[in-house]
Amino acid sequence: MQQRSWKTLSGFVRLEAYWLRRAYFHDAALEQIAAHIRQSETQHTGELMVAIETITPSHEPDSRLRALEVFGRLRTWDTPLNTGVLLYLSLDKGRIEIIADRGIVATDQDWQDVCAALQQRLAASDYMPGLLHAIDMIEQILRRGCPELSDSDQNLNSLPDDPIML
Repeated sequence: MQQRSWKTLSGFVRLEAYWLRRAYFHDAALEQIAAHIRQSETQHTGELMVAIETITPSHEPDSRLRALEVFGRLRTWDTPLNTGVLLYLSLDKGRIEIIADRGIVATDQDWQDVCAALQQRLAASDYMPGLLHAIDMIEQILRRGCPELSDSDQNLNSLPDDPIML
């Protein structure tokens, strides 16, 4: 099983998570992420959602299970072609998870490669460029692994492009 963490936990986890949110995931950065997602989705039928959680709720300490919960609560699975993808970042735990719907043909290694690349960039404090690069990597997977884009799919964007801050 791959470790999907970019940092080690310390006594200042909450404070550090709030600092990361304010420093790197401010309104202008979130708008840049949304624009990047919006542009990428013109090339395929996949739909990407980014969820960034500052503090993981105590009811679900496991990051993978929390990502599955967020995938469901945000209705990422509710796309016409079953091509929703959730990129989940847990700032307090330093964890990355990707959950993809059943309509996407991709290997576990494809998703692990995205997580590893993003993990490396985040560990180097290369937050925005690293996240945008991860979105580009996901876009390439969706171009290969989603149903082809037809004329009727041109306006098929049932999920919000704006990152969700939890």
